[in-house]
Amino acid sequence: MIEVRVREDSRRRLSSFLATGHAGWDEAGRDVVCAAVAALLQGALVGLKEVARVEVRSTRRKGRLDVRWPAPARDDAATQAIVETAVRSIEHIARQYPQSVVVIRERDDG
Repeated sequence: MIEVRVREDSRRRLSSFLATGHAGWDEAGRDVVCAAVAALLQGALVGLKEVARVEVRSTRRKGRLDVRWPAPARDDAATQAIVETAVRSIEHIARQYPQSVVVIRERDDG
């Protein structure tokens, strides 16, 4: 299963996402659910870096993508649109394939 954790800061602004796992819908290389989620998240990363020009911190390795952006970028309309669109799209996929994808929204109240 793919787990996507989307974090909000104390001001309820999106601040990071962490995706782990594999959908398991089909074999590796043929899993359209995994490919869809990966494309959306990688597209968000490219959008943040190249369109919104945000200096993100990201780590990527097999079965894991961790992306964080700095507090000043969280109020930027482009940053919000890029990330929220990706997250909502993945939430739609999770509703269609609940045994393969879950989205968890978390808030940092600290």
